[in-house]
Amino acid sequence: MQTAQSDYFSAYRQLRLARDAMGVLVAEFHSNGGPCIMNAQGHTEFVNAFYRIAQDRANKIVILTGAGGDFIINVDWSSFGDVSDPGVWSQIHDEGVQVLENIANIRVPVIAAIEGRAYVHSDYVLLGNVIVAGESATFQDVAHYAVGVAPGDGIFTTWSYRAGAGRAEAFLLDPKPLPARTAQEWGVVAEVVPNGQALNRARELAELYLKAPEVTRRNTRVHFIQPLKERVVREVGYGLSLEGASSADLVKSKQVKGEPVAQKRKSA
Repeated sequence: MQTAQSDYFSAYRQLRLARDAMGVLVAEFHSNGGPCIMNAQGHTEFVNAFYRIAQDRANKIVILTGAGGDFIINVDWSSFGDVSDPGVWSQIHDEGVQVLENIANIRVPVIAAIEGRAYVHSDYVLLGNVIVAGESATFQDVAHYAVGVAPGDGIFTTWSYRAGAGRAEAFLLDPKPLPARTAQEWGVVAEVVPNGQALNRARELAELYLKAPEVTRRNTRVHFIQPLKERVVREVGYGLSLEGASSADLVKSKQVKGEPVAQKRKSA
């Protein structure tokens, strides 16, 4: 039974949702209309957003992209508060697991269109079936080992699944921009297109995929995502626990050195 649930389209500050007449939903990550900087509010919002997207059968294809030619480029660390506080990390842990499971639960083909920097939570991107990248697109992980935190939130799970464990480990231990062409050689990116054409190409692929019957489209996505979904369920909760412990240790080390640390987040 088809049910339109577009009441949620305007519910999120960091995710712009728009669906065309064919049922192709474009989910654009942004911060005030520009490139997205991950913060605590967005971290919470994305859990609900992708649950609703997956639940809405009026969505026939989902395209993930970002504003201003980028995906997510950085993190507002202070917005999360004191990550050494077990109550604060408990929320981050739960949301981190839930958002990946909710993206994996989208039961229609998912395409990612990446033009510029995918520097934070590229694991969201790698949960898509197909990634189309502009020539200048780059992938990096600026949110974990680069700042002294274990990469346990799904970034290793998704990159090791798509590119292989050895490449993923090297990529995450020495975080530097990975060009789109190299990501294509690794089997992560499906197509590299001229700059400015990634979203257009994603729409072309969506139109192609829509030629198949709806049940075929849905069942194909379910079939393709299942092995990675199993790894997400099995690994990410544990990984986020390790990340939480390393985050607490980082805070402690900063306190010992007299460096400023974030204060506990105030309730909204």
